[in-house]
Amino acid sequence: INHIVHNGGLYKRPFNEAFEETPMLVAVLTYVGYGVLTLFGYLRDFMRQWKIEKCQNATEREEQKDFVPLYQDFENFYNRNLYMRIRDSWNRPICSVPGAKVDMMERVSHDYNWTFTYTGRVIKGIINMGSYNYLGFAQKAGTCQEAASKVLSQYGAGVCSTRQEMGNLDKHEELEKLVARFLGVESAMAYGMGFATNSMNIPALVGKGCLILSDELNHASLVLGARLSGATIRIFKHNNMQSLEKLLKDAIVHGQPRTRRPWKKILILVEGIYSMEGSIVRLPEVIALKKKYKSYLYLDEAHSIGALGPSGRGVVEYFGLSPEDVDVMMGTFTKSFGAAGGYIGGKKELIDYLRTYSHSAVYATSMSPPVVEQIITSVKCIMGEDGTTVGEARVQQLAENTRYFRRRLKEMGFIIYGNEDSPVVPLMLYMPAKIGAFGREMLKRNIGVVVVGFPATPIIESRARFCLSAAHTKEMLDTALKEIDEVGDLLQLKYSRHRLVPLLDRPFDETTYEETED
Repeated sequence: INHIVHNGGLYKRPFNEAFEETPMLVAVLTYVGYGVLTLFGYLRDFMRQWKIEKCQNATEREEQKDFVPLYQDFENFYNRNLYMRIRDSWNRPICSVPGAKVDMMERVSHDYNWTFTYTGRVIKGIINMGSYNYLGFAQKAGTCQEAASKVLSQYGAGVCSTRQEMGNLDKHEELEKLVARFLGVESAMAYGMGFATNSMNIPALVGKGCLILSDELNHASLVLGARLSGATIRIFKHNNMQSLEKLLKDAIVHGQPRTRRPWKKILILVEGIYSMEGSIVRLPEVIALKKKYKSYLYLDEAHSIGALGPSGRGVVEYFGLSPEDVDVMMGTFTKSFGAAGGYIGGKKELIDYLRTYSHSAVYATSMSPPVVEQIITSVKCIMGEDGTTVGEARVQQLAENTRYFRRRLKEMGFIIYGNEDSPVVPLMLYMPAKIGAFGREMLKRNIGVVVVGFPATPIIESRARFCLSAAHTKEMLDTALKEIDEVGDLLQLKYSRHRLVPLLDRPFDETTYEETED
């Protein structure tokens, strides 16, 4: 299904997203594959129970058999019998900077992935298509590294206190003022962990008697924060404005369950770029609904800050909107800025309130000074305050790499999800056996990729997820594309029935579709 929006009222630019329907035969074969794996899982569990096969999974100790079970054996059926077979595709240890290329420690398993041993060999020069290094600031040399080294020698590595006690450095204050200027908001606050920025701040903003309307594909940190808050949670379909408006109408008409009192607050939770789908939030429509129904908006820009917009200011700039229309602007420093931590930006009253009531602010140790300096230097580079145009060039390079890579994959016949401007590029694999096979075959060809399966995705929508970077050269992308094309033929992954036709004289942003035979 292609969503192409040219709405003069809300959208100032074309908004193109593609989610091609899963072919029926592929869906059936995927379910059959999981069925066969499940049957073999039961057979192997039976063999382990009767000591025919060695049992290597965690079990209750014999002397505690009469206790209430601490470990639910069946809950880990999937991990034990399905995930374990392809476990070598994850947690691969790298031993270099996660830049455009990485070095990886070679490991082997002699017991079908239950344990790994290291061979002592390092695989060098793997093209890194998996790290969230959108603007290429994950590097071991350059202005960011030099500035961080200087601060490390002056301040040390740790602060050993919270912001409210002895851990509030001048560098923290400088960072927050800089982030507020970068976002175009009154004030901002930085936190040491991106996940906790969501999970610990949402409970400070809403509670019992409040309503949270959450996109069904929101990140686990948003889900956890919503659950911890004690507020009522209702889910709307992914990026579906009709579903969101229906929930808003119902919330206002019916109020709280039983008492029918009006909700104290209604908070809409959305992300800028959805990290598994590669889709971009329909922010102009969300803001229009938020204003119409007098609700609040919490925007998670973890993947979009730095990666979208003409000057890297995220999805708000990408759509040409005002930061004032977003009540809570959240983002992380872990991706585009090559550092760690997160931030929340908004009105001064909001930030002052969070400084007092946020668990992340009150109880968490302050951010490490070298990490803070890495963020300050990279943000100044993006803003052009370092006296160069390097930051602007990186933002433009990422946009070019994204469009080129997505277009080439579609021309090859792969099903690619998401928005044409999203640097997160999901390539659909579907079948469980192809998850491990794709990761292994790509590593053989010196390409590092991330493969994703259930429960991180729906059970029949396993995928490989590529993350593009401004550090990728065209030669690197062409090498990766050549190998992906080869592996796609080998594993029969070219499922698309809407192949792009490559035309040399076609304008850069124009798309031509050709129906191919089923």
